[in-house]
Amino acid sequence: MKIKKDDNVLVIAGKDKGKKGKVRFVYPREHRALVEGVNLIKTHSKAKQQVKQAGLIEREAPIDFSNMMLMCNRCNHPVRVGFKTLDDGSKVRICRACGEVIE
Repeated sequence: MKIKKDDNVLVIAGKDKGKKGKVRFVYPREHRALVEGVNLIKTHSKAKQQVKQAGLIEREAPIDFSNMMLMCNRCNHPVRVGFKTLDDGSKVRICRACGEVIE
């Protein structure tokens, strides 16, 4: 999987194009991820006893992997992700631009 939890990503398509954020949750089967401050939607909520607030609540919705790119820590640009097998047999993600291991 190219995008994981706690990765920094840049949104490259959609209404939030150009925004950067941190991945909070990943839904691998749906190919979607929840990113902080991106794809905010408003939902109507009914009060449930004293716990839940009523009214319009703004929250984040998941966006597709194809609409975001991973940000490399070293070159600080959105990059394509490659995979490489190290000598010890572990598979790691690499930045296609600079070759740095992303973890």
